[in-house]
Amino acid sequence: MRKFYLFIFFICSTYSFAQQDAWLYFNDKPSSQLYLDSPLQMLSQRALDRRTNQSIALDNKDIPVETSYVNQIKATSGVSVLATSKWLNAIHVRGSQNAINNLSMLPFVNKIDFADRTLNQAGKIAKAAKVKQENKTKKTKINYAYGSSSNQIVMLNGQALHQANHTGDGKIIAIMDAGYPGVNTAPPFAKLRDNNKILGGYNFVARNSDIYSGNSHGTSVLSTMGGYKENSLIGTAPDASYYLFITEDNNAENPVEESLWVEAAEKADSLGVDIINTSLGYFDFDNKAYDHTYADMNGNTTFMSRGAEIAFSRGMIVVSSAGNSGGTSNPYINAPADAVSVISVGAVNASKSRVSFSSIGPSSDSRIKPDVMAQGKSAVISDANGNIVTADGTSFSGPIMAGMVACLWQAFPQKTNQEIRNLVLQSSDNFLTPNNTYGYGIPDFGLALGNQLYAESFSKDDFIIYPNPTSDIIMVSLPSKFEYGTLSIYSLIGQKILEQKVTPASTSISIKALEKGMYLYKMESKSFAKSGKIVKE
Repeated sequence: MRKFYLFIFFICSTYSFAQQDAWLYFNDKPSSQLYLDSPLQMLSQRALDRRTNQSIALDNKDIPVETSYVNQIKATSGVSVLATSKWLNAIHVRGSQNAINNLSMLPFVNKIDFADRTLNQAGKIAKAAKVKQENKTKKTKINYAYGSSSNQIVMLNGQALHQANHTGDGKIIAIMDAGYPGVNTAPPFAKLRDNNKILGGYNFVARNSDIYSGNSHGTSVLSTMGGYKENSLIGTAPDASYYLFITEDNNAENPVEESLWVEAAEKADSLGVDIINTSLGYFDFDNKAYDHTYADMNGNTTFMSRGAEIAFSRGMIVVSSAGNSGGTSNPYINAPADAVSVISVGAVNASKSRVSFSSIGPSSDSRIKPDVMAQGKSAVISDANGNIVTADGTSFSGPIMAGMVACLWQAFPQKTNQEIRNLVLQSSDNFLTPNNTYGYGIPDFGLALGNQLYAESFSKDDFIIYPNPTSDIIMVSLPSKFEYGTLSIYSLIGQKILEQKVTPASTSISIKALEKGMYLYKMESKSFAKSGKIVKE
């Protein structure tokens, strides 16, 4: 059964399980120095600039897979090469078990990892992976006519970024999905087309450039970020640029789709993409021997999640839908939402309550997942014909979030991907008490913008409390040599209401429970004391 986040349907597979899927990992990359000496042979200038801005050095993962190795495998009778990954120095092959096992004798093969882990042996034949998921400008204040799409933006206080002229301009988002019919013709995408914001794409499944075909799920996903139809649908990043990649085979569910996703992520990296959005995830496959288990959802087992983590290490942000299995017997997030650095997004309704289908955490190694939440119930989207409709699924909460992340990064272009990720989580309404159904909660992008602008206006040697006034959380900016201290909050008549230890690792304090009004604070440490006023709105 395939489960797109948009809808659920059944397929009958004629795939012959006599053929096995496996990953072959190579020992080395003999041409490494050649590429390191000429980096433009493997990465665009924009990609190199992104690395420079974030102080990320080139390394062996950036070097392409050795062509002579791949050619020898391709020449092997009974084995087909379906995908390659430079990041993991591996290729995805399909063939008989014996033919694949025989490849372990080649001197450059490090190990073989069958998708069916029961076939893995000792020595060069090692462990495998699995996965499935489903449901798969002007310098003026901007006031968009959001229309029916208003709630999914205002819920995130995204209009605060738009009104500050942060609409995604200058940022590039790559979408991995199943197809984009109508993007080249439908009216809600005209603004993207007219402004040359669709930079290109590739169909990794068919191995051609036909991206305006296939399942319209990708079309709907793009519409939540880049769609523009006044009084009906405004995307969260209407001025961002987009690459459209097809990595999902709508006719089968097979581990090769994970490999195609990683291939597309590597392509996105080379093109200088800033953010990857994926509403695809994997856990179950047509061949049940390939299925993942909950234990695999530890962030470093599945091929796709390992690729997503490497994508983050290259300076990109990966935003993944958490999944739509919350109401099933296996309610947990799927790959790549389990990866440590991925921003995995669950779904809430228009009233900010988690919807039952939204997949939950924790990851199998007990980390908080999902990370954040956005509207995924009755999300406003465009279909392939340009009709503005609603649909359910974390397929849409994910890209709604990805677009806002692009706008925030536009506001602070010198920040690293980790710093932007931290700003998103720290602005969320459940940041101090995260859990595995709601994560860190619903981000407030206006708060993230204001907090950062406020913090940047002070030197590193200042002690400040911000935002002030506030309605929920206060953040403490500490002097550079600060170790620890105690923040106390008092009523105007001197009654102590709250006391909390503050360290460089713990600088957020919730005053949500306090009544509206003015309060006094006193910060004391062994090196200084400071007092002032806080206004609770």
